[in-house]
Amino acid sequence: MIVDYLDAAVQVLREQGKPLHWTVIQDIALQRGYLDPFTQKDIRKHLLTALSEAARRSNGPVVKADRGVYALRDP
Repeated sequence: MIVDYLDAAVQVLREQGKPLHWTVIQDIALQRGYLDPFTQKDIRKHLLTALSEAARRSNGPVVKADRGVYALRDP
């Protein structure tokens, strides 16, 4: 099931239950089929953009925990 970049990242973070580096998020999302490199172009660029924009929003679903590391925002 292919989803948008932010939804894929949030799903991976939920499943793993801990903060992850964006490269790990990307790898898991690709392995689990949340993202498809054949139908979605520039996955790295779009995933990083989605994560950083969501982390900058005060009500976004993720926060930046460290350099390149993202976590789910506490409810």
